[in-house]
Amino acid sequence: MTITVKTPPLPESVNDATVITWHRQVGEHVTQDENLVDLETDKVVLEVPAPESGVLTEIHQPAGSVVVADVALGRIEPGAAAITEESPHPEEAQSTPQTDSATTFASPSVRQQLLANQLSSDDVPASGRKNHILKEDVSAHLQQSETLSPPQDTPDSGGEREERKVPMTRLRARMAERLLSAQQNAAILTTFNEVDMQAVIELRKRYKTRFEETHNVRLGFMSFFVSACLQGLKKFPEINASIDGTDVIYHGYYDIGVAVSSQRGLVVPIVRNVDQLSLADIEHQIVDLATRAQKNKLTMDDLTGGTFTISNGGVFGSLLSTPIINPPQTGILGMHKIEKRPVVVDDAIVIRPMMYLALSYDHRLVDGETAVRFLGTVKDLIEDPSRLLLQI
Repeated sequence: MTITVKTPPLPESVNDATVITWHRQVGEHVTQDENLVDLETDKVVLEVPAPESGVLTEIHQPAGSVVVADVALGRIEPGAAAITEESPHPEEAQSTPQTDSATTFASPSVRQQLLANQLSSDDVPASGRKNHILKEDVSAHLQQSETLSPPQDTPDSGGEREERKVPMTRLRARMAERLLSAQQNAAILTTFNEVDMQAVIELRKRYKTRFEETHNVRLGFMSFFVSACLQGLKKFPEINASIDGTDVIYHGYYDIGVAVSSQRGLVVPIVRNVDQLSLADIEHQIVDLATRAQKNKLTMDDLTGGTFTISNGGVFGSLLSTPIINPPQTGILGMHKIEKRPVVVDDAIVIRPMMYLALSYDHRLVDGETAVRFLGTVKDLIEDPSRLLLQI
């Protein structure tokens, strides 16, 4: 009796998903609860575990298929033995490989190897028992092809100019839709300031080791900026609010999204209830969210909501940018590269590590004066981080 592998229930507000990767192929053995197939939604990747141990006998929805909840993805035959590669007998290994006209066979792993190298079973001479293609056969064919292949065209030889057309990932398509909607439906304006990072850098340098030993997490810059933004949001509640049609929703909590990069692109998981967290708690949550983003382990709850966003383009070398707000939020802070520049301090020119800050805001709700004063508050707190501890 075969077991049907089905699409699990999809998160709320998600209508369908795209099959992106099968981790096992037909004929291969699967173990109960191992990740069998990945489904991509607009926000997260869902892992579908194998319901039983056995052999994957059918794949109904190959990579690229769009599926809804409770759809049959494939079938597993419990207790069946997987197809294994045949090893050649010594006398067969010394014999002449099979001709192209003979029917050849390949195990699932060898078929995957052929597919990865854009080969068919007819391209590779088989040396295994009963005309089976072995991994060694594929490797030998690739080496021979590399030896016989002509030299690559140089730019002067008039070689073809290649173009590839590939579909957007679900995450990228959804991101494009939201960013375009934000540009079209919000009155986005950006104000700038710069902050002297020397005090925070010296504080981190002085207490970095003790902080890590005490809290088992590194002390980064982001926790300082999250804490500084928290104080600014308390002072200017319009920037922690959201617009709902002709209504304004003032949030009595502080859930700050922190943009992180992942293999699928930029995602913005949420650090919730920031007003109840210490610097160490914030660092722990950011590390956890960033790690799970890299492993595609974020859930819908991790990405849903948020009252304000912080994006740090400086980690990629960005000197200045104008971030786009994440609707229905009304503000986003852009951090940038720390760069030593000459500045005037007490009428003297000194070299200081400076960072440009950018606050993009929805001018329908947030006035320019409010935005400028918010950014000034963040600047003042970063330049005198002891005020974060005293909350003044």
